[in-house]
Amino acid sequence: MYANVVAATASETGGFDPFSLLLPLALAFLIFTMFRRQRKAQTQAKELRTHMEPGTEVMTQFGLFGTIVSIDHEENKAVLELSPGNRATVHMQALSKVVTQEPAAPLEPTTVPDDASSLVADPEPAERDARAAESQDAAPRGAEDTDHPEDTTGSDKPGSTDDNK
Repeated sequence: MYANVVAATASETGGFDPFSLLLPLALAFLIFTMFRRQRKAQTQAKELRTHMEPGTEVMTQFGLFGTIVSIDHEENKAVLELSPGNRATVHMQALSKVVTQEPAAPLEPTTVPDDASSLVADPEPAERDARAAESQDAAPRGAEDTDHPEDTTGSDKPGSTDDNK
């Protein structure tokens, strides 16, 4: 019955339509790429598991960094040491990547002087005298006496009152 309907619609439209193959071909292409991506992820995971052994620094899918202490392949568990004395047991699939630390570039040796006088350049004597003269001119003379007048009444002493005078 279905074949009769298809044949009838094909004869009415005037033959074969090439766009009718477009949808199945697109679906086949999507399925092919999906399986290819899945196969690539499986090979990466297998390669990752070969690098995982005790002493390797890894990162989990949820962002924890740690060093593998032990691996139980039968139960798919790994024990990570997150910091000295802190251990966590995680599923093997939670380990997302092996952390590789690049060796640091060797630092150039720095020379440290024995005294601090060589660190600061000594200003020229004329410049030093000019600075000293500017600082003396900036402060008015006798300002120290007017800013802090001494209290001669002695009222700041404990137990003293102005009535005792």
